[in-house]
Amino acid sequence: MQGRVGDTEQRRALREVVRRFTTERIVPHLDRWEQDGALPRSLHREAADAGLLQIGFPTSVGGAGGDLLDVLSACEELILAGGSSGVVAGLFTHGIALPHLVEAGDPALIDRFARPVLAGEMIAALGVTEPDAGSDVAGLTTRAVRDGDHYVVDGAKRFITSATRAEVVTTAVRTGGPGPGGISLLAIETDRPGVWVSEPLRKMGWWCSDTGELAFDGVRVPVANLIGQEHEGFAQIMAQFAPERLTMAVQSVATAQRCLDLTIDYVGQRETFGRPLASRQVIRHRLADLARRIEVARTFVWSVAERFVAGEQVWAQVAMAKNTAVEVGDAAVDEAVQLHGGMGYLRETEVERHYRDHRIMGIGGGTTEIMTELIARLVLPPASGVRP
Repeated sequence: MQGRVGDTEQRRALREVVRRFTTERIVPHLDRWEQDGALPRSLHREAADAGLLQIGFPTSVGGAGGDLLDVLSACEELILAGGSSGVVAGLFTHGIALPHLVEAGDPALIDRFARPVLAGEMIAALGVTEPDAGSDVAGLTTRAVRDGDHYVVDGAKRFITSATRAEVVTTAVRTGGPGPGGISLLAIETDRPGVWVSEPLRKMGWWCSDTGELAFDGVRVPVANLIGQEHEGFAQIMAQFAPERLTMAVQSVATAQRCLDLTIDYVGQRETFGRPLASRQVIRHRLADLARRIEVARTFVWSVAERFVAGEQVWAQVAMAKNTAVEVGDAAVDEAVQLHGGMGYLRETEVERHYRDHRIMGIGGGTTEIMTELIARLVLPPASGVRP
């Protein structure tokens, strides 16, 4: 993986910091955190002290500067160094929870929430998905009714990453009529009366990343907690989808590469019938083909990310990048478990965790099917009777 696409001297230095932090502070404890079902709060403070939580956020709000490519470099290196996408989800949840607030630019909200989160003193989550409104953001029903200087919030959120540890949730609510035009964003503290937080949900993967449900029963939230302008929440949410999808694409390719690396090492040591597995042509060709697919996917994903950061309108390509990365990630985790044989089926083997963790990548951030439909709408002429 020398000469990675997207690398600069500064990003290579960043990768060294991330690799050292991962090998020293994450890998030795990851199995325990998987069993605990959550990351310790102390890890957030340690990551902040190492300058990792602040990557990609402006220095004016307590960040370290940098752009999306720096964030992607950190996420990729964490997985390549032996971490997991579950760690990325739990440790960097603020990467999807804070951008709306930071871009809105309210100094009071930034001081109350952004700075403490970036310092590792507070955890923030993003609350959009509902029991009956997942990818259909415009259909959400959690309502916030204005009552003087407060909104009164009623509704529920589901599948919220870091919900059981978060002190504040960037919450999508309906402040107006139906459809996208009636949605706003509120910063809702989880200790407000009427906020209910579930126990961690038991999931197939991402065990170390807590996921929960939220319910709001007559929760009074100050109007001062409004993020941006009223009724502009849908546009704010849509603006952050591309970075989220590219982050997931990079994690998918990184997981694929990590599984390939682990498998190459394993088949070089594992002997059957007196010969290393790596000496058998069928094994060599399968891994060679996987290496080709990973390299192609990674090159494409990073090229799309660079174009997005440069300001190009690459919405279709972002969806293509996510689906392409998920596809090769699926192939890699399956091949890794298969070639590890019985060991690959044991929880003591790292590839088993990647197998479980990667399954969410084709669901979160927009399902594979939705990505395909988005691509079709953007690159194909409208079919008769089908709205573009």
